Parts: sequence; structure tokens; C-alpha cells
Amino acid sequence: MAVKPLALYGGTFDPIHLGHLRTALEVGEALGGVEVRLLPAGRPPLREGTGASVEQRRRMVELAIEGIDGLALDDRELRREGPSYMVDTLAELRTEIGERPLCLILGMDAFAGLERWHRWPRLIELAHLVVMSRPGHRPPLEGPVAGLLAEHRVDLHEALARHPAGGILEVAVSGLEISASAIRRRLRTGHDIRLLLPEAVRAYIIEHGLYRH
Repeated sequence: MAVKPLALYGGTFDPIHLGHLRTALEVGEALGGVEVRLLPAGRPPLREGTGASVEQRRRMVELAIEGIDGLALDDRELRREGPSYMVDTLAELRTEIGERPLCLILGMDAFAGLERWHRWPRLIELAHLVVMSRPGHRPPLEGPVAGLLAEHRVDLHEALARHPAGGILEVAVSGLEISASAIRRRLRTGHDIRLLLPEAVRAYIIEHGLYRH
């Protein structure tokens, strides 16, 4: 029997912005109206660090999703010691939810670089991969990740609901050209960041003087 999947959308969210929120909502709709959990990375192993602290990034996500049906916060990686390896998070969730379908939402760039992730072949055993596709972004055509896509690709979200893990679904999302790095750069140079992120998040950033250096 088909069961609604649990969907995870990970990222540093440094800071969270409207591009994150819009794509999360669109993927939730594309998966049949599921709730999407935003999963801030605690200590991302593929990045040198974050501009805001763990507590500040948690609070910004809370402010961003307040009052938005279909989005929730999962702060388990912020509470965990050591590097935030996605494979550990998925294994923990798999223990909690049993055989319920589990979906990990990825951008196309992250999916193309999946070989860099810790124990990356294990990810498809623990969850479905839902890859966000934007205009001008294409999946890899050769290499191990391309082979993974060819073996596990599905065309309909209903296929994900019938199994706990093992499928890869591409979902087209709006091509909002907003990035956290550009927001941080604008703040460092004294430029306006209105309408790039929720007003409550902007106010929090200004109040706490984040990303000024």
C-alpha cells in the first residue's frame, strides 16, 4: 500500500532565503502534497564553515517557515556532535520511521557531485533521491552518478510511495536566481537584501549584525 513519504531538504541555510522556501513548497506539491522538513547542516564536511552560528541558523529557519503550511524544521544535525554526514541522518531516520518512504531533496549541482559525499552509495539504499531540475541544469551524462541515475530513475512520484527507498525522481522547480552567498556578499558591501528572503529573517540578520565581515 502506498504511504506518503517523509521528505527532507538539507542545506546550510546560511541564510535561508525565498529560493529555498519556494523550491521546498514546489517539491512538496510534486510529491503529492507531502510536508517537507528543512534540515540545516550542523557542521557541513564539504564547507569550511558558516557565517552564522548553529543557533542563529536554526532561528532563521524557524522565522522563515512560521505560518507556512507544508514546511517544518528538523534540527537533528544541529544537535549532533561532529561532522554532519547525510548518510548518518538518513540511517537515524530510517530507524525511527521503519519502512515509510523517505525522500532526500537535492539540487542538481549537489546530485552531480554526489561522489564527494561520505559513503554516498549507501544513500540510495536508505532513501529516494528527489533531484530539483532548473532551466539550464542537466544531470551528469557519464560516470558513477550518471550510472546511478540510469539504474534508479523513476518518472512518477507515485512510484516513490510504494517503496521505502531506491528511486530517483527529477522535479522541475522555478529558476529563482537567489543564492545565500550573494546575500552575504550584498550584506558585506552594504547593499539592500529586501525581497530576497523573508522579512522576519532580514530583520533578524540586521538586528544581530550577521554577515558584515
